[in-house]
Amino acid sequence: MNQEISVIIPVYNAGLFLEKAVYSAVDFDEVKEIILIEDQSTDNSLEICQNLALINPKIKLFQHPDKGNHGAGATRNLGIEKATGLFISFLDADDYYLPNRFDAEKELLDYEKIEGTFGALGVEYITEKGKQEYQDKFKNAPLTTVNYPAEGEEVFKGLLGLATHSFGTFFHLNTLTVRKSALERHKLRFNANLRVHQDSEFIIRLSYYCYLKAGIIDQPIAIRGIHDNNRITKIIQYSPQYNQRQYIYWKSLSDWAGSENNLPPEVKKRIYLIYKSFDLSQKKGAVKYSQVLWESIKNPDILKTRYRFNYLK
Repeated sequence: MNQEISVIIPVYNAGLFLEKAVYSAVDFDEVKEIILIEDQSTDNSLEICQNLALINPKIKLFQHPDKGNHGAGATRNLGIEKATGLFISFLDADDYYLPNRFDAEKELLDYEKIEGTFGALGVEYITEKGKQEYQDKFKNAPLTTVNYPAEGEEVFKGLLGLATHSFGTFFHLNTLTVRKSALERHKLRFNANLRVHQDSEFIIRLSYYCYLKAGIIDQPIAIRGIHDNNRITKIIQYSPQYNQRQYIYWKSLSDWAGSENNLPPEVKKRIYLIYKSFDLSQKKGAVKYSQVLWESIKNPDILKTRYRFNYLK
């Protein structure tokens, strides 16, 4: 796999962390290029990107054609367009890779059947405030990972809570490596209209179209930096803002599921029920409770989702 991976790093106001992220990826023999897509930062990120690109020919800097701010989804999409490697990996600008990041790839991606692989993500607490917010929300979970070495359809169903085994939580984009040819064949891109959760939405669609296989899942291959400005920890679960963001995320998946004729009925139903639970959470007063009652009669299984009490609060 020498010189075959393009690492895409979307950059927005990451001046404090960017160099560590880039240097964690640049020396891998497997990495052909590091693609920095600068998204109109208001700090010194652009200057840092420019300096890094001058230092090492592996590091390439791009901006959107209008040099505007377009969000992480559109920024990663531009990175995919610019990538010249056979494989694509992603890295958030405030995170970093560990030395074992591409160990699984060396073995698994020699098999043409396998179109992508993923692993476990660890955490590093950079600030005390960030640490407290993260632990309050995620109960000090040491790894974002899955519970067993799933592959193929198991991954897709596991992400939707339909696996026959306890799949685990999720896997993070920082740990994914995927064949660029698979993205092109299935026309897979991030939903640029989603300002949050575009990575999770992309991963679910990716796992349906592409044959993914778990790599190293019992120890981290990359690290998420936990600091004061992590968006993931700022929203209180089941708050109005949380419900609104989840609604937009699951509506995107519901729209996709409605247009994909080959999806199994149980998958379409699962996505619809989660989407509908967050849709109902947006309602208020008598309208809310009447619609909850009607939906419960029409689709009793909505009361079996993990979000069943969300819209009753």
